[in-house]
Amino acid sequence: MSTILITGGAGFIGINFILDWVKSTDENIVNLDKLTYAGNLHNLVSLTDNPQHIFVHGDICDSERISILLERYQPRAIIHMAAESHVDRSIHGPEDFIQTNITGTFQLLEAARHYWGNLSVSRKENFRFLHVSTDEVFGTLAKDAPTFTENHCFQPNSPYSASKASSDCLVRAYHHTYGLPVLTTHCSNNYGAYQFPEKLIPLIIVNALAGKPLPVYGDGQQIRDWLYVNDHCQAIRVVLEKGQPGETYNIGGWNEKSNLEIIHTICDVLQQFQQRDYRALITHVADRPGHDRRYAINAHKIERELGWKPLETFETGIRKTIQWYLENHDWVAEVQSGDYRQWVEINYTGRSQ
Repeated sequence: MSTILITGGAGFIGINFILDWVKSTDENIVNLDKLTYAGNLHNLVSLTDNPQHIFVHGDICDSERISILLERYQPRAIIHMAAESHVDRSIHGPEDFIQTNITGTFQLLEAARHYWGNLSVSRKENFRFLHVSTDEVFGTLAKDAPTFTENHCFQPNSPYSASKASSDCLVRAYHHTYGLPVLTTHCSNNYGAYQFPEKLIPLIIVNALAGKPLPVYGDGQQIRDWLYVNDHCQAIRVVLEKGQPGETYNIGGWNEKSNLEIIHTICDVLQQFQQRDYRALITHVADRPGHDRRYAINAHKIERELGWKPLETFETGIRKTIQWYLENHDWVAEVQSGDYRQWVEINYTGRSQ
């Protein structure tokens, strides 16, 4: 039975990918996750008795552990999703982002290079290392500027995006220097089930349902392209199957919207479920330092070359997302404990303007 290895599979995108994977294939998947605040064992409950899913608690910075896993399970591919990923956290504590996103990616690449180098010719040709990155590496766009293409220069503006840009460069270098068959994807803002409530959409849903303030950074006119997580997972599978080694592929939802527009939409959809004026909870807070004004992905290449495009509109995706949070109170309660409350306290208390 063939196997793939995924890093960060207990996180938001990772768990959605794994759940889709085990539904649609009989191939085994080894899930290496450090279980930081965003990697939640509760996400994996439905996989407890599934022999396809093999969970390993570990750190991508542990090169010896990774090498042992590669030799033991002999994966045909590595999908690298493990990352520190929240801009606010990177501003308050950048060191973790450097360690995980740069050093961790380096250790994973080194282990993969040695493993791949010892494979048979046929297995070597079929092996892939797929690195999942972000549109934030490209920096910010003016309101009327063309969207990010795969050839756009890196101009990261936060410790998070700088660490991801650095990891992207390492992945590229391992292809050009050693021939490692890598693939890189740059996605726009994801949303959907299992997303930790520090990100905009789940934060607004969770706070609204609790009757708490709905924080809006600055004027709320920061624009992002929004991608439903299940569409993203399908795109990753397509890139893994059809992508050309050494290439990068942008994955976007074709849904550019301002943060304030997103919050208004969530309030209005929630009001249809529960008769309440949620917009009254909107509270403007001091803007984030160095806050990028606009990200926008051009996803023509992946559609043209690999035949992928998103299935969900923002309107259909946000309804599915809100419905999931309404139906999963236990999950929400668990992630709201401890670290979550401390993070909200640090970032939002006393910042109303």
